Parts: sequence; C-alpha cells; structure tokens
Amino acid sequence: MTRHSLLFAATLVSTLGCASTGPQPLDKLKLVFEDTFDGAAGTLPNAASWRFDQGTDWGNGQLEYDTNRPSNVSLNGSGQLAITARQEAFQGRNYTSGRITTKDLVETQYGRIEARIKIPTARGMWPAFWMLGNEFPEMAWPQVGEIDIMENFGREPASIQGALHAPGYFGGNSIYRKYTLPSGTFSDDYHNFAVEWTADRLTYYVDGTLYQSIERTQVPGDAWPFTKPFYLILNLAVGGGPPGPPDGTTFPQVMLVDWVRVYRP
Repeated sequence: MTRHSLLFAATLVSTLGCASTGPQPLDKLKLVFEDTFDGAAGTLPNAASWRFDQGTDWGNGQLEYDTNRPSNVSLNGSGQLAITARQEAFQGRNYTSGRITTKDLVETQYGRIEARIKIPTARGMWPAFWMLGNEFPEMAWPQVGEIDIMENFGREPASIQGALHAPGYFGGNSIYRKYTLPSGTFSDDYHNFAVEWTADRLTYYVDGTLYQSIERTQVPGDAWPFTKPFYLILNLAVGGGPPGPPDGTTFPQVMLVDWVRVYRP
C-alpha cells in the first residue's frame, strides 16, 4: 500500500492447490509474537510493539491525516484494537484515521503472519494489513519489497486481495489475486487473513482457504527482496487511487483487529 500506481492493473498469478492445500499445522511452528489488544477502552496500543506513522498522503493520494490520537487508534475495551476513520478537519485534511507499525520493534523473516480483522467496506475506505522490508525508508520503495496480506477497496465489500510488490512488478504490473466470499461481506464478521512465507514462496489464506501462491521463479526479472526481515502495518486509509473518494457514507468507519500473531518455523 505504499506507492501503488493509480491505474492498479495487475498480473494474476496462478494458485497452487487451492482446493486441497491448507496452512501449516501450528504445532510445527513457534509463536514468537502475539497481541490480543486487551486493556481498558481508550488505551493506546502497546508501545513496546507498535508505533504510529503520523502524516498524510503516503504516495497514493490518500485523503486522511493519520494521527496518534486515541480517537483514531485505541483499544475498545472488549479485546480489540479499533482504527477509526473520521470526517473532520485536521492538519489541512478533511478526514483523520490511523496507521501503526512494528518497525524496529517486531520484525520477522519467514513463517506465518496472520490477523483476525473485521473491516469496514464503505466506498472510499481502504483497510489493510501488510508488511514492508525493514530497510524502508532508507531503501526506496519498491526496492525494499512489500507484502500485502489483506487490503480491501470499499467499493467491493465482498472481496479482498493479497498482493506483492518489488522492482518489476508494482503499479500497473502489480502481482495480486482477489478472494471473494461465497456469501455476505467482509464487514459482517471477523475473518482471518494470513500469509505463509518461505525463502522462495508466499502463500495467502482467508479463513484457512488458500487462494494464491507466488513463487520466486514466477516473478519478472527474478526480483525477490523477500529474504530479509519485514515489519507489520495496520491502517485504514480514506480515498486514494484504488478505492476512490468517499461518497457521503456516514462516518466514522472502524476497522477492528481482534489479534495479530507471528509464527516462525
């Protein structure tokens, strides 16, 4: 979600064994990080794990200003993290929201990275759970590499996508695949979004269903910056190229994160 082209066309990558292949058994993995967001309502996320990205327009023409205020990012008192987009004037913008990361605090290389999230799907919303190489911003995007575990464009309430970005496949040549629910929308309930990551492959899941597997040998030019530590990002953007602007939908809009987990082999 760093600097997608406004065109956002893409190359679809074939899935491997979607009908029968599931995620690795958790007894073969080691849980190395977990946040269940327990705490009093209005509490900020744990500063030992999460930091705030504050600012606006991260390269996609987004409309919100991301703050470090509890009104935009805080625990809800019921065991979830709430990232709330609001329609309000702030720092020259007409919307506020939140973007938190684990940069320099929790970074991982390979394993299973997953979260249980309930997302808003109103037009103009752009919720995402994703990762960047830990050399960013010292190393430029897309050289640093980006793993989008889940992103939703609010105009498509029943679909999310998993994507991969690096030199040779970003913007109009992005590698992604959509997953569409058999019924209902992603705002109806919580869903598990996960990626399993090895030195040569990234495999994407929704609720344990494999829907995309990207191998190193498939990418253009063998550009594969996914052999180093990455950090996690949770955010709820407003507007920007892919989702387009809001259309008068009632604010606030809330992305609820029940938990985040990182497993290593």
